[in-house]
Amino acid sequence: MRLARIFKEKCNPERCSNYCQKLCPINRKGEECIKITNKASINEELCIGCGICHKCPFEAISIINLPESLKQQPIHQYEKNGFRLYDLPLPQKNKVVGIIGKNGIGKTTAIEILTGLLKPNLGDNASEEQILEFFKGQEIQNHFKNLKKLKISYKPQKIDQIPKVTKGTVKELLKKTDEKNQLEKVAKELEIDNILDNKIENLSGGELQRVAIAATVLKKASIYIFDEPTNYLDIKQRFKIAKFIRSLLNEKTSVLVIEHDLIILDYLSDIIHLMYGQEACYGIVSQPKTTKIGINTYLEGYLKQENVRFRDKKITFEEKSAIKSQKFETLTSYTEISKKLSNFTLTTEKGDIKKKQILGILGPNAIGKTTLMKILAGELKPDSGKVEKIKISYKPQYIKSNSTDLVVTQLQQSKKFNTSKYQSLVIEPLRLEPLFNKKIKNLSGGELQKVAIALALLREADLILLDEPSAFLDIEERLLLSKTLKNFIEQEEVSALIVDHDLLFIDYISDELMIFSGEPSISGHCSSPLLMEQGMNSFLKTSKITLRRDTENLRPRINKPNSVLDKKQISSGKYYYQ
Repeated sequence: MRLARIFKEKCNPERCSNYCQKLCPINRKGEECIKITNKASINEELCIGCGICHKCPFEAISIINLPESLKQQPIHQYEKNGFRLYDLPLPQKNKVVGIIGKNGIGKTTAIEILTGLLKPNLGDNASEEQILEFFKGQEIQNHFKNLKKLKISYKPQKIDQIPKVTKGTVKELLKKTDEKNQLEKVAKELEIDNILDNKIENLSGGELQRVAIAATVLKKASIYIFDEPTNYLDIKQRFKIAKFIRSLLNEKTSVLVIEHDLIILDYLSDIIHLMYGQEACYGIVSQPKTTKIGINTYLEGYLKQENVRFRDKKITFEEKSAIKSQKFETLTSYTEISKKLSNFTLTTEKGDIKKKQILGILGPNAIGKTTLMKILAGELKPDSGKVEKIKISYKPQYIKSNSTDLVVTQLQQSKKFNTSKYQSLVIEPLRLEPLFNKKIKNLSGGELQKVAIALALLREADLILLDEPSAFLDIEERLLLSKTLKNFIEQEEVSALIVDHDLLFIDYISDELMIFSGEPSISGHCSSPLLMEQGMNSFLKTSKITLRRDTENLRPRINKPNSVLDKKQISSGKYYYQ
């Protein structure tokens, strides 16, 4: 079965002289496989999959051979030669169903179909009767039969759109959705009770995320759906949100969650649906699996029951020593630092940053992590203390798409870009070449993040500062980024400080840790660099979490609260799995 995908935004017949149409062997025989009006279109029944049209100068065409087992028509298709979705996840009563997959694979499309926001067209223009007939004999048929009666509450992915369509205070917004009469209780549980009188447009990303979750759960519903509920949240907030979402379960409700934080997804879900395929081309939803099997299958990249390999290589984790520290040569040092900003005060212990070392930074939001990064980068001067001057490259937390520093073509203008060394070290592993012809304003959050990271790596520097580099990246991109960064640091003999809220990402990439403590928005204190075991134990203890390794692939997993292993690790003081 063959699929022809045309990216209309890239297709430019005026500038390519109809290259694909002229070279297509079927067209040259006199049949019309490729037709061009304003944009190109491909007749998939005539296409022989020769791949000649792949040489499109604008990379607007992709011809894909689908798995042999995939013979059914799609659940939904966006226009001719557009993205296609096959199968759907299934809500289950009294269970959290997790959805795992790359960006651009159709996760949000599947959710919008389940909520009724998007009507499935079965690849054409199907009627409601045809849709029900298509799902005949499947459990999900009942979902579509009762869709108009079902009460579904949905938290969308793009919460940044909320201030554009909603005005007023947090309390005014939540009162409109409070069908349970639990506004005060939910606000307290989600720790937004102190911002109820704040204007929606003045909220931070983390505050806006928790308000969106509150608005979702205050509705009376039988199905609750959360699309990436942990974006903008710190690690402690993520675990609180995960526990809160699980508290919604009962015999009458079900929950669906899309999440890229693998540790949180593992902790949160009872059942997992894998989604695989090719980004922006097609997506397939797997049969449901238990959480452990589902995540391990996704990391393996191979579905045994379907006999489908959807990734060339499996994702593995290293068992590194958390007790013995590598011996690094000192790159730079800093004394005890203090900085007061309005009503907030930051203090740090003195520390050394070593050569070829990656320092991970952990702590809650509004505790001074970004302030420290700006002090090290020279953007803020400390009130007291001293930082030795070295060459710094800094990727900030918030990336402005209109910044003159973030133009994709700058990568091509970089002195390092054209060398094979940096092509293989940065450009290829981050898969940046497809973005070179894109305008910055058209980049997604994940694409913009990767461009910003690449620019930080390609600048001349001894120390690279990355503030939340995993934000907006999917699971595979996060793990790929971690390997890219470790390889770059080793090859270039530079150092890095990385702030992030994905615990798996920080655990995987860090040599040592700096731990922030204090009272958010009031005071923050940063420790000196600590060994992994010492730093993780300190952080996990305050978070009341214990970690173990999966026996199959060594990925970190959270122990269930009050489980035998959880109690054993707590009693021994070993919250970290080493």
